[in-house]
Amino acid sequence: MTKIVNHWIGGKTVEGASGTYGPVTDPATGAVTTKVAFATVDEVDAAVAAAKDAFVTWGQSSLAKRTEILFRFRALLDAHRDDIAELITAEHGKVHSDALGEVARGLEIVDLACGINVQLKGELSTQVASRVDVAAIRQPLGVVAGITPFNFPAMVPMWMFPIAIACGNTFVLKPSEKDPSASLRIAELLAEAGLPDGVFNVVNGDKVAVDRLLEHPDVKAVSFVGSTPIARHIHATASANGKRVQALGGAKNHMLVLPDADLDAAADAAVSAAYGSAGERCMAISAVVAVGSIGDTLVAKIRERAEKIKIGPGNDPTSEMGPLITAAHRDKVASYVRGAAAEGAEVVLDGTGYTVEGFADGHWIGISLLDKVPTGAKAYQDEIFGPVLCVLRADTYEEGLALINASPFGNGTAIFTRDGGAARRFQLEVEAGMVGVNVPIPVPVGYHSFGGWKDSLFGDHHIYGNDGTHFYTRGKVVTTRWPDPADAPAGVDLGFPRNH
Repeated sequence: MTKIVNHWIGGKTVEGASGTYGPVTDPATGAVTTKVAFATVDEVDAAVAAAKDAFVTWGQSSLAKRTEILFRFRALLDAHRDDIAELITAEHGKVHSDALGEVARGLEIVDLACGINVQLKGELSTQVASRVDVAAIRQPLGVVAGITPFNFPAMVPMWMFPIAIACGNTFVLKPSEKDPSASLRIAELLAEAGLPDGVFNVVNGDKVAVDRLLEHPDVKAVSFVGSTPIARHIHATASANGKRVQALGGAKNHMLVLPDADLDAAADAAVSAAYGSAGERCMAISAVVAVGSIGDTLVAKIRERAEKIKIGPGNDPTSEMGPLITAAHRDKVASYVRGAAAEGAEVVLDGTGYTVEGFADGHWIGISLLDKVPTGAKAYQDEIFGPVLCVLRADTYEEGLALINASPFGNGTAIFTRDGGAARRFQLEVEAGMVGVNVPIPVPVGYHSFGGWKDSLFGDHHIYGNDGTHFYTRGKVVTTRWPDPADAPAGVDLGFPRNH
């Protein structure tokens, strides 16, 4: 019997009323294992209404109560991390260890939310004038929404909702329809932790659900992670409807390798960053820029390591890389490799014909490595979101830097070198929001914010960290004067308020 994933509204499972369902497949077998209900406008409205009702009390609740619940949720999440990882593997396809790592990174943000008291403590200036004090405080927005991608079905929602609800907001999540089960399991754990009904809601669906969240007058802010075209649409539409927006888009992350770098370490890093999670992550390294004469040696080292990666079902402990999320996405990724030679690239490894014995219908693709890729090639220009690594050549540091800065994306980047001066120049001169020095995937820890530049981010706030707290709250300044009990009434003064 096919499993059905419904909605979570007002603290309980709500069966889908639309009669429309989307298929959820096991990427390793290609079989449809689950149907997910697609929400109507009325169902989205019901979720927002539940969140709005819950905000009346949750927004006024004490920080102690909120963090107490989050601490209990953290303990439950830790205890059930294997269960959630299994759900991720079954619907996304990534290997179990990678899924466990995703949950662990989400836990970092829950940790941050448990200590939100420090970020919300405000400021006070006394005696700015005679008997006048000024206080700056931060207050929650109300109902906020999160729209999240398929590639990290547990981690990316946890980049959003823990901080949002810790700040006193209520939350409506629209997860990817390709792998929705992790979100519903998280909702159950939040309820078990004692989160009041309606504070966290999940509506599954497609564009109908997304568009309603973007236009709903009671939704005050929208967080999004996904592709650049959709991020641009989310930002424009939600902003036009008067909402605060953080919309994180796509990427084409470069790794600059200087001639003095440890090439073995650089090759290890390139393989890990390009092919981990089958390349389905916005922080993947998809372009290596080899500077000077090291290109041939570096490519040979990358090839040697890439050929040893074991590809197989995510629930096989020996697998290092799983399948892609859908057959359509697999075919799209393959098209970039098949067209690379005609665009002037040298195809060092072609993974497009890869299959796994016993899993003929799975969404398999092997490792692909393209060398001497022209900057005009589609394999370089587009975000492929698969296990394809492009290698480009540059004669100098300056040429490599200019190549990176010419990209319309600016999510993450890295430099591999032993030269501290070159590394320092790079971190100041490169146009990207996250920079690694001998670190291939510079995803910040939870108490620093995640976000890119240029076409990788639309909006003023990065996600989680201090930016997350600021995004989910708004500032208020209170100026207070209390007369001294010994003073007589001052009478009416129609002049401009005086500070002295």
